Amino acid sequence: VGKLHVYPQRDRIGFDDVILNEEGRHHLGMGADDYELFLAEEGYAGQEYTHGMSNNHYWVRPWHLPEYLHPTNWTVREMCRMIKRRDPTRPAFWFMSFNFPHPPLVPLRDYLDMYRDADIPQPFIGDWAQDFERLPYALKKRRDSFVPLNPGQLRAARQAFYAQCTHIDHQTRLVIGMLREEKLLDNTIIALTCDHGDMLGNHGLYAKTVFYEDAAKIPLIIVPTAEYIHFGHHQTDSRLVELRDVMPTLLDMAGIPIPASVEGVSLITSARREYLYGEQFEDDRATRMMRDERLKLIYYPVGNHLQLFDLEADLNEMRNLADDPAYASVRERLVGE
Repeated sequence: VGKLHVYPQRDRIGFDDVILNEEGRHHLGMGADDYELFLAEEGYAGQEYTHGMSNNHYWVRPWHLPEYLHPTNWTVREMCRMIKRRDPTRPAFWFMSFNFPHPPLVPLRDYLDMYRDADIPQPFIGDWAQDFERLPYALKKRRDSFVPLNPGQLRAARQAFYAQCTHIDHQTRLVIGMLREEKLLDNTIIALTCDHGDMLGNHGLYAKTVFYEDAAKIPLIIVPTAEYIHFGHHQTDSRLVELRDVMPTLLDMAGIPIPASVEGVSLITSARREYLYGEQFEDDRATRMMRDERLKLIYYPVGNHLQLFDLEADLNEMRNLADDPAYASVRERLVGE
C-alpha cells in the first residue's frame, strides 16, 4: 500500500488517529471498534458524531451521512453476514444489539418523515410530580441534570424515538429474511428484549435510572422453533420477569442443562415470582423498589419518601397512594417484603 503517514504524529496510534495511505484511503488505529473501522474504510473516518448531537440530550436532527452508514443498517448487515458465513456443522448463537432507540437522536430522514403528521402523545405529569419542591431529592437532582425542552422540542424527541423504533423493525425483517433464505428460521429461537426504557418527559423526567414504568418496564418477545410444543403463538403472559430469566429460558428451550448457580427462572416452568425487588445507587440518589403483579412501592431514603402505585387501575402512575388509608395494609406488606 506504499508509505504510511500518521496524523497527528505521536509515538503510538490513538483512538482518534487516522492513517492515510497513498491511495487516499483512511484507516483508524487498532483501538477503534469495527463500526469505526467500517466508516474509515468507506472514507468517513472520525465522522460518526459530526452530526453534533449528544448521547445524553434530546435534541434532534436527521442522520448526516449516507443511509447505508447508519449504525442500525451496519449492525444488521454484519448480523446477516455472520448467519451467511456460519459453520453449518455446528449449532449457532447470534446476538444482535442496537444503540437505538436512544440519544443521539439522529434517525434517517425518511423515518422522521413517517411521523411528521402523526398524533404524537404529549407527556403526562402525575399529581405527585407537579410540585417540584415536594419531589424526593433524587428526582429533583435528576430533573436538574437535563435541559428542559419546550413542547416543540419534546414532540420532536418523541417523533425521533418512534422513527428509530420503526427503522429497527424494518431492519430486523432483513435478519428474519436471511434466516428464512438459509432455511434456518423454523429451527431458530428468536428473543427480543432491551435493557431499559425512557421517560421521554413523562412526570418531567428523561432517560432511565428511575423505577417508573416507562423506564423500568421492558419488552420480552420469544419466538420458538416451529415444532416447539411448550409455547404457542399470539400469547401473552403477565407474570413478573427479569432479564436474568432470559438465559435459563433459552437454555431450557434448547434442551441444555441450566447451571445450578443461575439465579434466573426459566419461563418454560409454571413458577411465578411473588414480587420483584430493584435498587438504584447508594448515594443521595438512592432508590429502592418493590412490586408485585399489581402494586409498586418506590422508596427514596433521602427524605424518607414513599410512593405507592396501583398499576392495574393507574398504569401511568399518576396518583401516589402511599398515604391513602385504603392502601395502608398493602403498603406495610410491601415494606415488609
